[in-house]
Formats: sequence, structure tokens, C-alpha cells
Amino acid sequence: MKEYFEKSAKIKLKFIEENEKNLRKAIEIIVEALKNGNKVLICGNGGSAADAQHFAAEIVGRFKLERKGFPAIALTTDTSILTAIGNDYGFDKIFERQVEALGKKGDILVSISTSGNSENVIRAVNKAKEIGIFTIGLLGKGGGKLKDIVDLALIVPSNDTARIQECHLTIYHVICEEVEKRMIK
Repeated sequence: MKEYFEKSAKIKLKFIEENEKNLRKAIEIIVEALKNGNKVLICGNGGSAADAQHFAAEIVGRFKLERKGFPAIALTTDTSILTAIGNDYGFDKIFERQVEALGKKGDILVSISTSGNSENVIRAVNKAKEIGIFTIGLLGKGGGKLKDIVDLALIVPSNDTARIQECHLTIYHVICEEVEKRMIK
């Protein structure tokens, strides 16, 4: 069991060594968008869908500090929308269609994908870029296809899905804490 914790800690430390500058940039971009009245859209599949919901909840509700809610939407939560789009247009379009409907220039799209190759997430990023939405990827396994199309890639240096997800949790918790501190100044 100790080895499990050590591996997780080592990957998180390696991530911050390689990505501190990009993580700071992501925080600054999200803060600026929120200050300008924009919102954060978040998407992902499976465990990353759960992470999208968790991340959105921390932004809308609170992370640590008492403050007003900030606008964020997990594109993974409305089963009627997901099943209607999936049925009418196909699973690959479930996030793309929501970005088209809910997103506007100045918003942020955070795409969470451990492989970086989820087609529905790739389509969401492409649609976001068409609209003028800044895209951030929380990725793993070298970043996959998404690393080359998102505006800012945060790539966990691991091929182990569980370790990537553990690091993604730490990344968005750091983002939430820093966003709160900077938004309530």
C-alpha cells in the first residue's frame, strides 16, 4: 500500500516540476474569464466525467472560502441532453453540441481526458475554438491528439489511468483554491 501512495506522490511532484508555468497560466486565464463575467465549461468521459462534475461543483459552490458562486457547467450531467444528442446525432457530438449551445467567446472549456484521444472531447474542443473559447486540457498518456489542439495542455507524466486521475484531482483542487483567493481579493 505504501508503494501505491509513493507512486501517486512522485507523479504529482513530477507533474508540477514540468507544468508549473502552464498551471499558473491556466489559473490566470480562468480568473480573468470569471472576472469578465464568463463561465467555465467542463467535459470528460467515465472517471473524467465525475471529475468534471466535481470541478464544477467546487467552482459554483465553494472550495474553501465563503464567497459568491462562480459560473461553471459540467457538460456531463444532464441525462436528457446527453441521451437526446447521443440518440439524434451520435455519442461523438454530446459535448460539441452543448459547447455550441452554451458557450460564448471569452468562456473557458476544460477538457479532461486521461488518454487525450476521446473523440467527443476532441469535437468539443474544436467547436470551442470556432466560437473563441479558450481551451485547457487536463490530459495524460503523453496528451494524445488533444495536446496539439487545446490552447493549454496540462499533461500528467504517466500512462497509468488511476495515477493520472489522482493527479487531475490535485490539479483542479489547486485551480479552485487559487481562483478563490484571487477572485475575492
